[in-house]
Amino acid sequence: MFRILKTGAAFCDGTAMALGLLVLAAALAAQGGRFSARLDVLGHFAPVWLLGALLAAGYGLAFASPSLKWTLAAVGGAGVLAAASLIAPEFTRPIRPDVAADVPRQIKLIQFNAWDQNSDVESTADWIAAQKPDLVLMQEVERPVREAMIRRGFHFVRGMARTSIFSRETPTFAPFVVPMGLWPRLPTFARASFPAEGGAFSVVSVHLDRPTEPGQVSQIAAFNELLAHYTPDRLIVAGDFNLTPWSFALRRLDAQFGLERRDRALFSWPARLSPGRGPTAPFAFLPIDHVYAGKAWRTVSIERGPRLGSDHYPVVARLALVD
Repeated sequence: MFRILKTGAAFCDGTAMALGLLVLAAALAAQGGRFSARLDVLGHFAPVWLLGALLAAGYGLAFASPSLKWTLAAVGGAGVLAAASLIAPEFTRPIRPDVAADVPRQIKLIQFNAWDQNSDVESTADWIAAQKPDLVLMQEVERPVREAMIRRGFHFVRGMARTSIFSRETPTFAPFVVPMGLWPRLPTFARASFPAEGGAFSVVSVHLDRPTEPGQVSQIAAFNELLAHYTPDRLIVAGDFNLTPWSFALRRLDAQFGLERRDRALFSWPARLSPGRGPTAPFAFLPIDHVYAGKAWRTVSIERGPRLGSDHYPVVARLALVD
């Protein structure tokens, strides 16, 4: 019996050490996202590396054999520091304070990847309409979703592929013509402009490829070129970026856009694992849907909506035009 217990303890010690070394290596490699898009993929899972490192360190301090206790705690602690260094900037970056809920000139915006496998279209459209949004920036819009939104009184702005904008107000003409040479490199997007006191404002809905796909880097560069044609102060950009805040790619976007990202660690994927009545995800662990706005906009509130028929949660933002 003693031999069995000893063997079991050694197995647990070895497993904990393997876990600690694995997550430490992953968190350290993710630091290479500063210069490598491939290594940056590891950064998206920084919370997983952090959890694994905490488990390894906790096991080392509480259960490991005396000869391994401090070594395992050190490995786990190093993993915690490496993973936390990826996550911390999201919580320390400055965001202008929210304004009061009764401030005038507000709009309500919903960012939502509707999912091309959405099998609960009517309930999804009912929930969106019940929120009485001024704008819905949507990706993966199939015909049933589009028609359901139009039936509920929304104007439809068709974009590239399945990226769209729905609005209560009639949109005006876009402020510029997209250069022909830019189109092949762009991600799918939709854009519209709307009249407002003091001048029109523009919104852009975007859907970037996944970071594991080679086209994402060139898409980001082309999208930056597109946004450079806009006056940024009254611009709003929202979409499924397929990038988490712990990635260096999103940090670079935050710096390049000339806009302020209004969400902070708002976990939006996955909401469900399969269409229809299949299993739902127990929790979302990737914040990949984001809302940016220029300095003329102040945030009233931003929050995650409920699980609908999509594998994404909706993001609901209230913004006020203050300039």
